[in-house]
Amino acid sequence: MHTHRVTLLAAHAAGLEHLYPGTGDPWQPAAVYLATHPHSGVGELGTQLARAGKQVLSVPDDRVHAIVDVRPWLPRKWSAILAHRSEVARERALPGILSRLPVGVRDQIISTEYYTRIDLAPSTRGLTTLTT
Repeated sequence: MHTHRVTLLAAHAAGLEHLYPGTGDPWQPAAVYLATHPHSGVGELGTQLARAGKQVLSVPDDRVHAIVDVRPWLPRKWSAILAHRSEVARERALPGILSRLPVGVRDQIISTEYYTRIDLAPSTRGLTTLTT
């Protein structure tokens, strides 16, 4: 969660010219893509998490803006997941759950990644003054 917050703050701050003087011209990214799961893509992951008393936090399918087939990189992705040894050792953590699955089921779950796009364009709306 903290990484998510810091990433969004950094993406917004990149376009603020006076925030980091001397670091070059400000550049505002147009968007940030955040990892997610569509309701229709929960499938076997949802089943496995339910067995551990957890659930997949998913979004409506129309909120998914990018789908990436990562099958060509599965060995590398799996190695990266296994590098988090303390998480793999935990019974209820996702890496631990994945590590106890048959390879075919695990590969099916981790072979597709989903992202939702958060637009970062500055607002063109006028200033709103709030009074108490």
